[in-house]
Amino acid sequence: MIRYLAGRVGQALVVVWAAFTLAFIILYLMPSDPAELIASGGLQGEAGSAASVQQLAALRAEMGLDQPVLVQYFTRLFETTMGDWGTSYQTGLPVTQMLGEALPSTVAIALLGLGIAVVAGVLLGFCATYSRFGPLRQFLYSLPSVGASVPTFWSALLLIQLFSFALRLLPAFGNDGFPSTILPAVALAIPVSAMIAQVFGKSLRTVMMEPFIDTARAKGASRLRAMLRHAVRNALLPVLTIVGMIFGALLSGAVVIETVFGRQGFGRMTVDAVNAQDIPVVMGVVVFSAIVFVIATLVVDLLYPLLDPRIRQNLHPTRKLHTKAA
Repeated sequence: MIRYLAGRVGQALVVVWAAFTLAFIILYLMPSDPAELIASGGLQGEAGSAASVQQLAALRAEMGLDQPVLVQYFTRLFETTMGDWGTSYQTGLPVTQMLGEALPSTVAIALLGLGIAVVAGVLLGFCATYSRFGPLRQFLYSLPSVGASVPTFWSALLLIQLFSFALRLLPAFGNDGFPSTILPAVALAIPVSAMIAQVFGKSLRTVMMEPFIDTARAKGASRLRAMLRHAVRNALLPVLTIVGMIFGALLSGAVVIETVFGRQGFGRMTVDAVNAQDIPVVMGVVVFSAIVFVIATLVVDLLYPLLDPRIRQNLHPTRKLHTKAA
């Protein structure tokens, strides 16, 4: 188990390093000059004047931009590893501080959206598989395709129109406590729940054809009991896999949702940083997203052995040999 965990942690570190490297290559080798971006708000005078050129040169030296690219890369990598993610060109604030201020709002809607999506997707997939009434089963099977094809911004606008303007039950805009997170979370959850329903429904149908389900039925278990006690746990493994990847996608997908609902968060900060070519903030967003992705994937990998005894057996080959010998 320790060797398995060490291997997964090593792979996670490689993924984060690769994300940092690609982001550095793309962002720091762009034609735009970070020193000019910073100086554009502070330096005055005619373009090309001696004073402006001198100030730009001093600013590049201060930022280390006059160093060779490899020196810049390893310096930035070391500083990031040590927790110094740079300073925003726009605000002058540390990137870590900006991330810390923006994340709570986005994480709230992402976690709530993920929870809604998992519950709705699993229930829909289960009901579609359990139903024996043909028209109802076909209707339930078609719902995930509809949910996955609906644009997120359109479903968000419909939710605002219905629950905020028509029924006046929930706020439409802002970051005003838990009620303001419900509609954004539901809008995020709609396409995700459709994906989960498709994956879980297909997996559950496959598991229901396995021999151990026939054995359980032969021993007197009803169809519902066989599904709940024996099939669901095995069918959840593919769902667990995509949930680990989906959470990172929810953070990035919050860009559209936060724009529609007028929320300040991770998504809005990312859009503003990209528009302003705020390289340290964009780098911080990329690295943080990679860290979230690898942590979610690592958690999923560690949960696998708890759900599937076959994986636990493979992680303990010595125990397997002893069992055979006995």
